[in-house]
Amino acid sequence: MTTTTLAVLVPLLPLLAAAAGLLLGRTAPGFVRPLAVLPTLTAFALAVVVAVRQGGGQAVDAATELTPTGSVPIELALHIDGFAALVAVLVGLVASCVQIYSTGYLRDDPRYPSYAALVSLFTSAMLLVVYSGDLMLLLVGWEIMGICSYFLVGHYWETSEARAASIKAFLVTKLGDVPFLIGLFALATDAGSFRITKVLGAVANGGLDHPTLIALLLLAGVAGKSAQFPLHTWLPDAMAGPTPVSALIHAATMVAAGVYFTARLLPVFAASSAALVVLAVMAAVTMVGSGLAALAQDDIKRVLAYSTIGQLGYMTGALAVGDRGAAVFHLLSHGVFKALLFLAAGVIIHAAGTNSLAAMSRMKDLRARIPDAYWTMTVALLALAAVPPFAGFFSKESVLGAAEHVATGHTEHAPGAAGWIVLVAALLTAVLTAAYATRLWLLAFRGRGVEAPDHGRQPVVMTAVLWVLAVPSLAFGLAYGLLPDWFDGRDLAPTLTTSVLGTGLALTGGLITYGAWRHTSALAVRVPLGAVVAHPEGDAAHVEAEAIAMHESVYGDVAYAPDPADPGRLLLGPLHRHAAVGFHLDAVYATLFVRPVQAAASLVRFLDREVVDTYVSGASAVPRLLGAAVRRAQTGNVQTYVSALLAGTVVLAVAALLVATGA
Repeated sequence: MTTTTLAVLVPLLPLLAAAAGLLLGRTAPGFVRPLAVLPTLTAFALAVVVAVRQGGGQAVDAATELTPTGSVPIELALHIDGFAALVAVLVGLVASCVQIYSTGYLRDDPRYPSYAALVSLFTSAMLLVVYSGDLMLLLVGWEIMGICSYFLVGHYWETSEARAASIKAFLVTKLGDVPFLIGLFALATDAGSFRITKVLGAVANGGLDHPTLIALLLLAGVAGKSAQFPLHTWLPDAMAGPTPVSALIHAATMVAAGVYFTARLLPVFAASSAALVVLAVMAAVTMVGSGLAALAQDDIKRVLAYSTIGQLGYMTGALAVGDRGAAVFHLLSHGVFKALLFLAAGVIIHAAGTNSLAAMSRMKDLRARIPDAYWTMTVALLALAAVPPFAGFFSKESVLGAAEHVATGHTEHAPGAAGWIVLVAALLTAVLTAAYATRLWLLAFRGRGVEAPDHGRQPVVMTAVLWVLAVPSLAFGLAYGLLPDWFDGRDLAPTLTTSVLGTGLALTGGLITYGAWRHTSALAVRVPLGAVVAHPEGDAAHVEAEAIAMHESVYGDVAYAPDPADPGRLLLGPLHRHAAVGFHLDAVYATLFVRPVQAAASLVRFLDREVVDTYVSGASAVPRLLGAAVRRAQTGNVQTYVSALLAGTVVLAVAALLVATGA
């Protein structure tokens, strides 16, 4: 087969699997798991073949016009360069691992058939985005992912949290998609085509009339899809969905789409210095804010969610300094170890037997019970903290190096201000990342909470997937010497200055967190239910109320108050309360948008009821009164009717006589 044919099959196979799964899920349940796993594995294998054939060389292009439009043509087009080839391999790998893992994680779930079909559709949509050579075709995959995320995040629709999270994810991402769509049309109008190659050609020739406006409109969609400030609030709440879905969304689909789109169209954004500075500020606020928020979360999945937001901030920061090679390198590296982190967290939750015991402060003695998750999650956390020689060190170092080159004037790909903003924020985030990664490891595996019941050994398919992902989490970064041919020739080798700075700050953050944990662990106590817990930073009553508000674990007549053993509280101090709720951004949105909309709706309802309905009621009142009067005259007595007739006749006769006499 030709490379083009193979590339078409890559997104097509999961799409067909999704259709078959939805049709046969109830009538032929025995086919559900093979339909979920085999087509995705085959698509992954074909993506590898396409990548090998593409080889980082000349891009593979193919197109056919969908329909004559009379103006800007819309085409079914493929454009597979080195970036697309490798990102498709990542999508296939993570999706295959998630499908295999889910056969064990959701083995008793009655809605597994629809779940597996939606995961396949999700995978197909992301692969369509990756391989697409036309912006309209890309938009189709972009929007299908939004629909899939709505259904998958709301998989446990019986719970109010899942229903609210799915609606929030859909609405917030759609809020960004509206200006994104306008930006796409404006871009195609200026360039005269939706084809990505023609758009980039128009940019190179100075053909964009409104580069800043277009870039800012597109950034709104990127912020929504890739959970960047200020449209990031949906992602932590999306943890209400199944954990494998979280792994898929955070590692290889949905949130990766915005970064990938920006990388593919980076010359459009680079045409406006103002847009790059805006992107740099957005990345900086996202990185630092999410790092602080992650350090204050108790739920293990919310820690990882804020971690994803921060790591995406690194990627958008690399794009803000004009280096898409560093951005996509970190996208690939992060995709592997973040999938591992979420799937390992799923093993932890599965071992506890319920999703409600994901709070780290309640965990105890998990190292011995789930050794596979312990060792593989340790590898993934070291990669997240960018400790050499793990994958995250090399990819994060490429981002730091790119920012440092722009900040010091060694390259003019972006404004120097963007370089300094990204560099300072990235270095500060390196400390925070190591701190919350260390905190997660200590509380999850060396915690002193209340021991949950042992639910036995985890399914082999779940633990096997962890070891598969652990290998690239450890070794993928070492491939930095092979990637320049795939990434525009950009040298991704670590530089001495930023390597020392980044590693030193990461180690500092980890050691400080460990010291805080040692200092506070002595305060962790088990107390009778309802008793008062002493706390070094506040009065006892305040701590007791806070422990109740955090839904402390209760086993029999014993309650565990998590606060004293949490190093995050000691490190953040008075900032902890605000960081734990995402710095009240949801409350701000509620004040600025939700309440005014609700007030406007109440006003419209009042006007409709009291004004419009009054006019309608008044218009009907007169005929109703006349009808009542006529109805009273209809007595049914024939004599009355004859008398009235005679009286009327007499009146008419007298009137006629008077008229005649007067004449």
